[in-house]
Amino acid sequence: MPEPRTLLLTGAAGALGTMMRNLLPAFGYELRCLDVRPVEGEPDAVTADLADRAALREAVRGVDAVLHLAGISLEAPFEKILRANIEGTYHLYEAAREEGVRRIVFASSNHAVGHTPWPRPGEPPIPVDTPRRPDTFYGLSKSFGEDLAQLYWDRHGLETVSVRIGSCRPEPTSVRMLSIWLSPADGARLFHAALTAPDVGHTVVYGSSANTRLRWDLTSARALGYTPCDDSEPYAARLLADEGDLDPADPAQALLGGPFVTDPPVWPH
Repeated sequence: MPEPRTLLLTGAAGALGTMMRNLLPAFGYELRCLDVRPVEGEPDAVTADLADRAALREAVRGVDAVLHLAGISLEAPFEKILRANIEGTYHLYEAAREEGVRRIVFASSNHAVGHTPWPRPGEPPIPVDTPRRPDTFYGLSKSFGEDLAQLYWDRHGLETVSVRIGSCRPEPTSVRMLSIWLSPADGARLFHAALTAPDVGHTVVYGSSANTRLRWDLTSARALGYTPCDDSEPYAARLLADEGDLDPADPAQALLGGPFVTDPPVWPH
């Protein structure tokens, strides 16, 4: 795929979107930002809801690719998840199809497979083709997004890389997060690889840094050209001293979804 220059960034006012607004221009992208809230400091910004199909179509018009970060990022009543994450993602894909956009990078989540047990010592890491086991309506919406991406590739030739993001934060904040932490700089590297790799069809990857305690398989992400540079291990001693090691008898620590598997889910993730 020719390297995209103009990129529509949805969810640009959110925490992850704000980090990517600061980092992605260094890779040569000209950003067009979209969010339901005003995006401060961005001259080419669209304030619109994902339910506004006319605004979405205008927002994608003329862009080379889309990085779709918009939506609800925590558990919520199904009706809200349905409107923002399921119907909203469908509206975005329809707008991209109608305007001839050829590549979307979709922010999926580890919560699409949140009821998957952590591998035990000596067991292989979790593969991307592990059966989906969402832990919440939020995780269910990410499973839907991955299936929608597959449909639009098979039916319309619209390529997607679905990135099952762990926790993209400036630093990990829990022992569990030591395994799934994605540094903001590595997040930008991964999104850039997903936007520029050739012939991705619909590819699913896990999104994390090269953590010493990594428990899922980054092979498909590396195949895109992603080379993670960061590791959560420098934070391990402090977090282990504060929390102790993970308890395999506690589902919130023994399953990939962490506190999302509890009822009700416990924040943050």
